[in-house]
Amino acid sequence: MSILVTGGSGFIGKSLVLSLLKKKEKIYVLDNDFRGSMKKFSKLHKTSLVLIKGDIRNKKLVHKYVKKVHTVFHLAFINGTRYFYDQPRLVLDVGILGTLNVLEAVRNSQKTKTLIYASSSEVYNSPPKVPTNEMVTMIVPDTFNSRYSYSSSKLIGEIMCYNYLKDKKKKLIIFRPHNIFGENMGYEHVIPELVKKIFKASNGLKRKKISLIVQGTGNETRSFCYINEAIDQILYLYKNGKSNNIYNVGNSDEIKIKALLNLIAEIVDIKLKIKPGKIRKGSTLRRCPDLKKINNLGYITPNKIYKTGLKSTVEWYINDYKKTLNL
Repeated sequence: MSILVTGGSGFIGKSLVLSLLKKKEKIYVLDNDFRGSMKKFSKLHKTSLVLIKGDIRNKKLVHKYVKKVHTVFHLAFINGTRYFYDQPRLVLDVGILGTLNVLEAVRNSQKTKTLIYASSSEVYNSPPKVPTNEMVTMIVPDTFNSRYSYSSSKLIGEIMCYNYLKDKKKKLIIFRPHNIFGENMGYEHVIPELVKKIFKASNGLKRKKISLIVQGTGNETRSFCYINEAIDQILYLYKNGKSNNIYNVGNSDEIKIKALLNLIAEIVDIKLKIKPGKIRKGSTLRRCPDLKKINNLGYITPNKIYKTGLKSTVEWYINDYKKTLNL
């Protein structure tokens, strides 16, 4: 069985590739290293791994490698909230043109039988109910707010996937990941940013009592899922998911941002006072997935992986910030 992973040098992509290699699959990785690095795979056995450094918007390149594989995991997108606001045209271009290239290639490939499309919890924006299941009505609240460049392109991608492949005998599974975190995930995400704030405010953890301004009140919530659990769910859907279905991927334990901050502070032995601050327009106040659909397939959520993963992630970023921030 041969598999192509677009965006395979990114955070989720890298972990997915490593897990697939353990299962003795032949893997093609297509990425331009915008946020990842092919160097992560430098010590791996190259006979079962083919690294292609290239842009998902290159139609000829995408078609060349899609036709070689049985399954495509399409993860290539521009993630990170900063990019949604600062480079929305790039986000849309990669998200829509890149997905179009993949879909046309999958549609025309006789060998390719399965497409796994990585959508996002961002498509829910501010959902009408929490926990949120896959069937809620989705709305783009403001087409003039660049934040929605990412969520709208993910949502358009979902619509494209179904309609481009519905007349072909292809298996399509769409998954919506919710706040996946872990070591070396990049810096434009909630947990790395909070760790950095604590590290800088405490002067490299030298001050043991600090106050910290957060975006919003601190009562905003998320449900964070450690990367190992997320990969387990994605691979479970690959084997057991039903075609033309959408599945939430994540952790159903909702946590307030101020509670998350206190957990991080406890890990690094800091006393923390939290002060409210401004929140960017369009930010979601609550997010938590309903996981009944994947659980009904037989997936069993593991216990205690979240806190173990949080400790490991915080420690990784503290060591990284010690090297880079010189505090």
